Amino acid sequence: MINPQTYTLLGKESETMEFKSSFCKEVIETVVAFSNARGGKIVLGYSDDKKEVVGIDVSDEIIQKWINEIKQNTQPAVFPSFALHTTNGKTIVEIQVDEFPLKPVSFNNCYFCRKKNSNYRLSSDEVAEMRFISLNYSFDAFEVDTKFERLDTTALNLFSKRLAESGRYISSGNLQEDFIKLGFINKGKLTRAAQLLFGIHHTAIHIGRFKSNDVIIDDMVIRSPLILAVEKAMNFIKQNIMCSYELTGELKRGERWQYPLQAIRELLLNAIVHKDYKNSTDVMIKIFDNSIEITNPGRLMRGLTIEDLQTDHYKVQHRNKLLTEAFYLTGDIEKYGTGFICLRKWLRDYPKVEYRFTNCGEILQMELLVNEDNITMETVNVTERTAEKTVEKILDMIINNPQITQVELAKLTGLTRRGVEWNLSKLKAKGLIERIGTDKGGYWKIIT
Repeated sequence: MINPQTYTLLGKESETMEFKSSFCKEVIETVVAFSNARGGKIVLGYSDDKKEVVGIDVSDEIIQKWINEIKQNTQPAVFPSFALHTTNGKTIVEIQVDEFPLKPVSFNNCYFCRKKNSNYRLSSDEVAEMRFISLNYSFDAFEVDTKFERLDTTALNLFSKRLAESGRYISSGNLQEDFIKLGFINKGKLTRAAQLLFGIHHTAIHIGRFKSNDVIIDDMVIRSPLILAVEKAMNFIKQNIMCSYELTGELKRGERWQYPLQAIRELLLNAIVHKDYKNSTDVMIKIFDNSIEITNPGRLMRGLTIEDLQTDHYKVQHRNKLLTEAFYLTGDIEKYGTGFICLRKWLRDYPKVEYRFTNCGEILQMELLVNEDNITMETVNVTERTAEKTVEKILDMIINNPQITQVELAKLTGLTRRGVEWNLSKLKAKGLIERIGTDKGGYWKIIT
């Protein structure tokens, strides 16, 4: 018989602590949940309802029976350690469960993980992701049938250029050989990461400029290789946020954007790198007058919380290891969990800008917003002036060429077709222009 030790109960149920009055199937469920998380401790002989020690009758034979029951109902088999203690003259049993090295562990073909003070049943996607992580594998490492010759030449050239500029990888001079070394080619086939970064794929970045939740000024869908898509998304964002000019110490005019561009790029790359590419939902970016929302399918990685991201010492995890490696080598990101630390540093120069994270189950939303209490009339005026300059530019083009088409206006202004339509509607509403004839054969009539 194990010799009981004097024991004092401390704390309450948490991510690593569970109380039960007796041994039951919920105990095995908790053993599995702790095994799939960070480990934990189960105390038997304590009534969580009554908040008191009730004790438990136990012997060596009973403990051996519990050990066998846990072994027979877990896959892979788990062997927690048992210890007896006494408190207030009553016996309690402490079950110590260590984090299992090969995850996930199941109980009767069901998978659980510990979240806060309860057991959470894992979905099939979460089971697959946990297995990938346990095997040091990721979804973007799977082979695809795309041929190297079909990859986008512009994307490949930009990647090579950025590699040379960052100095983080010395190319062999043969990009196909480099792909093998970097893991973008495996067993003679391209990986999904290579397809996403440099090829044709079905994922997208859907980005729009909103006046309100239901009024869209401009929008576009970017389906380019991800190496190019980042630059296209950043260009669209810069066209749709404010930029003012200020005198620097050298008496030169310097640009000051509405938000730090490094912060926007960091959040954009975070959404791309950590997106769950098994989910067909697009990365969504909404630009409002005083906020930017970036939303991507892909919950926080196992063990991470929103609160962890607010600290400087959380443990970094990568959902897509090869995508992370690619953007690390180009100098776009770090792999050491410093992104959010830098984000807070960049925002110190923007005291009116705040950031916010929201974890909505399978969706993670990141937001930069100007504190409405800090919005000055100057800020409002800059917003209005920026919009008016675009309208004036389009009006000048129409005056110079009344036959100009919306497609030509889009090319000359850098706006999308929807953006041109929105600005034309403003000119029509002001009574400045009128369309005469058809879209193809007609012309713009200047009223004033």
